[in-house]
Amino acid sequence: MTYSSLLPALEAVARQAGRAILDIYAQDFAVEMKGTNDPVTAADREAEAVILPVLRTLTPDIPIVAEEEAAAGRIPTVGRRFWLVDPLDGTKEFVKKNGEFTVNIGLVEDGRAVAGVVFAPVLNRLWSGADGAAFVVDKDGIRQPARCRKVPASGAVVLDSRSHRAPDRLNAFLSTLAQPVMHNAGSSLKFCLVAEGSADFYPRFGPTSEWDTAAAHAVLAAAGGEVINFDDQTPLAYGKPGFRNGDFLARAKG
Repeated sequence: MTYSSLLPALEAVARQAGRAILDIYAQDFAVEMKGTNDPVTAADREAEAVILPVLRTLTPDIPIVAEEEAAAGRIPTVGRRFWLVDPLDGTKEFVKKNGEFTVNIGLVEDGRAVAGVVFAPVLNRLWSGADGAAFVVDKDGIRQPARCRKVPASGAVVLDSRSHRAPDRLNAFLSTLAQPVMHNAGSSLKFCLVAEGSADFYPRFGPTSEWDTAAAHAVLAAAGGEVINFDDQTPLAYGKPGFRNGDFLARAKG
């Protein structure tokens, strides 16, 4: 399988899911809680219902781990290859109606994120990547290569979450850089901004799920970046117990 051959179908279904999300975004919608500080809406469920049948048809032998299915206790046994789907990453941003949420579809093989598509419905901006090539498609449909930039000696751009903050740890990281520039962004957009060369680092302190990161990790890796665990500087891997990530750093290499 060439992973890049999957991208057109993934891009199409991500956009389809995005349209379903925007239909609900334009209305008054209810917000439920799956757990402490973990909101869910009809848009999460509708988008997942769009994506899963397409993946099952596209790759019937590859299991799918999806956020809302997992929340309902439906988690398949996975092998060396599986999908990770977050149908609406950044539900808190969706609820706030700030536009900074995404559709995430990622493929994992042997613990690595090898193909991914991230679509931001409100921005009408899409990122995809596999096989060492990443792309960004703007709101006018113009498709261009995405590539990490060389990290500047001074003034590196560091991204922080809008909804998940750890200021003490972030300040400790910033102290290692010369005159860093801080920006905030929601959802997996932070990975994509590093992938397209608009930023240099995204440190994340606190737990995330693998479906939050796999798609954008694949895009970043295809664009020449990497995601490492903070504790031991090893590559962030997938298929961990509970599909949970620890603290990590997404960055441009070099």
